[in-house]
Amino acid sequence: MPTGFDHIVIAVNDLEQTTADYTAAGFTVTPGGEHKGGASSNVLVTFQDGAYFELIAFAPDKPHGTHWKQTLEQGEGLVDYALRTNDLQQEVKDLRAAGLDANDPKDGGRFRPDGQRVDWQTLRFGADTGPAALPFYCHDLTERSLRVPGGEAAAHANGVTGVAGITVVVADLKKTGKEFAALTGDAGEDVESPIDGVARARRFALGTGWIELIEPAEGASELRTYLERRGELPYEVTLVSPEGRGELLSAHANTHGARLRVVEGAAVPA
Repeated sequence: MPTGFDHIVIAVNDLEQTTADYTAAGFTVTPGGEHKGGASSNVLVTFQDGAYFELIAFAPDKPHGTHWKQTLEQGEGLVDYALRTNDLQQEVKDLRAAGLDANDPKDGGRFRPDGQRVDWQTLRFGADTGPAALPFYCHDLTERSLRVPGGEAAAHANGVTGVAGITVVVADLKKTGKEFAALTGDAGEDVESPIDGVARARRFALGTGWIELIEPAEGASELRTYLERRGELPYEVTLVSPEGRGELLSAHANTHGARLRVVEGAAVPA
């Protein structure tokens, strides 16, 4: 079973400007480096619970192996999210046994600005040709601390300590909910969403956090427009802070298209 969130991917146009804006919003931003092949580069916002934001930008003249670069054409913002597991090979077997179309793991990596090479494997589902509600997995081959720095890098002036949950917009909650029950091993529970335009919402436990699926109500809404333009993707991330009030941080700061809500709570260390 997945043990929690690994990271959340936010696609942006300009890493330098994004770094400045996230710093102004009270986050500590750490240089990430360039991915193998030079198709993309990133900076990181790491948290005390071990999860992190990957703020990623793409080389204009090189193809990327995911839909992220194409989705960025619809505007900056959330494009994907990854889970953690203790044993990726066993996870593949368990996911397939649960009826999910889990692909074989693929190698990935990048070089940090200090020259340190970082390697991992990712696991995705199905054809993986476009946006999808299901996450992917990211599993370290090198020491995790080389990829995900802690300590001062995970201390933020705005008080955020971790990720409580991720809200994903879907076209058919009943259908997609079955996939998430198989993924998480949790049947889920119906909840009330604070987001406008939601017809139904169902929450699935994931480690100490949750994934919430939301289906838009009939008629025009910001939520339905998001689904139609960007596809089934993360719509909002709920962060925790001792002084969180349930407000959207993105309403007060430039988070480059990512809806970030901050609630009261404490992160559980990884």
